[in-house]
Amino acid sequence: MAYVARPTDFQTDVAPCRAPAEAEKRRGLLRRLYDTIMENRQRSANRDIAAFLARRGYRLTDSVEREIDAHFFSGKWQTLR
Repeated sequence: MAYVARPTDFQTDVAPCRAPAEAEKRRGLLRRLYDTIMENRQRSANRDIAAFLARRGYRLTDSVEREIDAHFFSGKWQTLR
């Protein structure tokens, strides 16, 4: 009679089967809302920086970087220089 070896015959610590990815717990409503707001703010900041760099000739110099930092960290946006 033929014998077919099982995986447990070779390994002593076989990991149990995992559930499919769809069965994982979904994120809660507040977490999804927070993530959506943060993604929207990031896209808005990227658009603002791209527009500012376009006005400055697409050069990211130290002074331009300081102005961008001043805008996002303190709310001061000085574009008339």
